[in-house]
Amino acid sequence: MRVFWFLLLTMAVVVAAVTLAVVGGGGSAVLQDVEPERLTDPLPANRPVGRADVEAMRLPMAVRGYRMADVDEALGRLGAELAERDAHIAELESALAGAQATAVNGPDLFERPGEPPAAEDGPQGGEAGR
Repeated sequence: MRVFWFLLLTMAVVVAAVTLAVVGGGGSAVLQDVEPERLTDPLPANRPVGRADVEAMRLPMAVRGYRMADVDEALGRLGAELAERDAHIAELESALAGAQATAVNGPDLFERPGEPPAAEDGPQGGEAGR
C-alpha cells in the first residue's frame, strides 16, 4: 500500500510541475515574445548590386526553409538590377556599332586640313615611268 501512495504522490508532483511550466507560473511570462526574423535588405540601395553583395546576402530561415516573401523580394531586386544592366549594355553596344560604322564610312581622320587627299591606288603621276 505504501508503494501505491508513493506513486500517486509522485504523479501528482509531476503533473503539478508540468502544469506550472505550461501555464507559466501565473501572471509573469517565462519567455518574452521575439519578433520573427526578417530580411533587412542587405542589398545596397545607392549603388548597383555586385557579386560580393549577393554572396554576403543571408536570407532568414523559416519552419520549412526560407520565407517566400523574402526570397521573392531579393530575387525581384536582383532581376531589376540585371534588366537595368542589360539595357545599359545594349545601349552601349549600339552606340559602339554606330561609332564603328561612322569610322569606316566617314572621313579620313588622319587627313590634315588643306592637303589634297592622297591617291590610294598605285604610284602617283610622273613616277610610273622611272
